[in-house]
Amino acid sequence: MELNIEIFLSEAAKIPVIDVRTPAEYQLGHIPGAYNIPLFSNEERAIVGTIYKQKSKELAIEKGLEFVGPKMLSFVQQAKKLALHNRVLVHCWRGGMRSKSMAWLFNTAGLQADTLLGGYKAFRAFAREFFDMQFKLLIIGGYTGSGKTEVIRELAFKGIQTLDLEGLAHHKGSAFGHIGELHQPSNEHFENELFVAFRKLDITKLICLEDESHSIGRVWLPEALFKQMRMAPVFVLLSDNKQRTERLVKDYAENFPQNKGLLTDAVLRIQKRLGSMRTQNCIMAIEDGRLPDAVDDILTYYDKTYSYGLSTRNPDTMTTLDINNLSVDKVADLIFSKLV
Repeated sequence: MELNIEIFLSEAAKIPVIDVRTPAEYQLGHIPGAYNIPLFSNEERAIVGTIYKQKSKELAIEKGLEFVGPKMLSFVQQAKKLALHNRVLVHCWRGGMRSKSMAWLFNTAGLQADTLLGGYKAFRAFAREFFDMQFKLLIIGGYTGSGKTEVIRELAFKGIQTLDLEGLAHHKGSAFGHIGELHQPSNEHFENELFVAFRKLDITKLICLEDESHSIGRVWLPEALFKQMRMAPVFVLLSDNKQRTERLVKDYAENFPQNKGLLTDAVLRIQKRLGSMRTQNCIMAIEDGRLPDAVDDILTYYDKTYSYGLSTRNPDTMTTLDINNLSVDKVADLIFSKLV
């Protein structure tokens, strides 16, 4: 049976999804949670596509069958291991021959395999359109080292809906944000993960996010979502340099010997904004293990950048909170009290 995107995603919450596109297509972006059982390898698909364009559809199909024939048993065995209640969901790029062929094979082998109308392309369109909806957003802002991420986590414990954008992006959103993180997803897959994460929330209720620029490392927030974030009310956490430095030193001190080179490289990437003298001082401090001194120089760069971001916001949407000497849970309590 061919399912539209809404029914397909509803079923995907309980039935395994099999993506039959090539490993390269899957790597670029896929429905989160989907398993990849590629009908063709990257090279095989290129060959079949060339034959289709340069010769004929019939010859391309014959070549495809030549590639697929020896793998059919393996396809079925893999699908049966994944199946739940003897069911699987299958999709390719446009809901064409690849998914229909694989679904036929699985059905013939005794499984119930349903396909996605319009394929992964339909999923991408549905995901992009989702962010055109209006959300009830609350933004937690503040200068680097003010503990925004920790406060958001504490708000989640208090029952407020939150979403960790930096966690999904595998990046802390700065020149140093890649340190200690997994490799970032493609921009396409980041959007997919973001869509699925948002879809799990009740979008009629408040959703708390950390203040971010349009890009988080190498990935970009969807334009429609970013515009809503810039217009949403924001709590700006104000903390003195001493507390901010202590927090950042604690973060950077973890695995410091291994990360020393990464910290130096990150400083060099922002040297034009730091200035040559401050850059050299910062690098020397890192080499000597004087992290507080290095962080103090780095904060100068971050503060200028974030100050500019705040200046572009509507001041009527901003509430500043002095959080000096307040624990994370007390800061969360303070924010929570202003929401109820």
